[in-house]
Amino acid sequence: MVHIEEAAARLRTAAGTGRPCSPIRALDAFSIPDAYAIQELALAPRITPANPRIGRKVGLTSPAVQQQLGVDQPDFGVLLADMAIADGGELPSSALLQPRIEAEIAFVLGADVPDAHPASIRRAVAYAVAALEIVDSRVAGWDITIVDTIADNASSGLFVLGAERLGLDEFEPATVSMTLRRNGDVVSSGTGADCLGDPLNALAWVAETAIRLGRPLRAGEVVLSGALGPMVPVQPGDLFEAQISTLGSVSVRAASHVSGASTGASSSRKDS
Repeated sequence: MVHIEEAAARLRTAAGTGRPCSPIRALDAFSIPDAYAIQELALAPRITPANPRIGRKVGLTSPAVQQQLGVDQPDFGVLLADMAIADGGELPSSALLQPRIEAEIAFVLGADVPDAHPASIRRAVAYAVAALEIVDSRVAGWDITIVDTIADNASSGLFVLGAERLGLDEFEPATVSMTLRRNGDVVSSGTGADCLGDPLNALAWVAETAIRLGRPLRAGEVVLSGALGPMVPVQPGDLFEAQISTLGSVSVRAASHVSGASTGASSSRKDS
């Protein structure tokens, strides 16, 4: 327990100072349940009535991203209200250490999710939107294993939701195609099938995992279902726009001085 608390404190300090820390796996042989316990402890001071939990993010769903980071299974993190950025808005420089970006589908739930049965999952979804997730790591150089990234809130940073809303009776998430542009140039592409075969599979996975951990998905939550293609480093001033067929577009610009952006770019050798 001492090492769990120490790991959480290490991650909180990294986030607070803007200086990435060494991997938390060096502290102990943490299990995956240990890592989720660290995640909760590290996030606890940020969760207030003014900054509540508003959803989850599923990570490591794309084979391309798993290969980039050297991991082999999904994970999930918690979304807080202060992580949301308006479509077309600007990423605050103070919030990021080693940012990268990926495009995905976000589901907004209209009902609680009692189980991970496909019919229950579909019924719970009110609508879906195109989304950008700005992933980040408090661990220096993105030197992470599955335990490190889970503990670090699944390497969450910020997220952006698009304006166009579609119900599951209007499109099938597995069939979408995605193109992500940086300053007009295509830098990432993929399909719905690149997210665990279907983004709804990612939603089912997080629903089942959240139930097992005692925090089931609830009505009103936003669920980022995972990358549809490789993640891309963020540099100061970059303009990103993702187009997801049927769901439309979503965009964001990096501030002229993004904290840690050069670190994020230099640690992206696996992106190529």
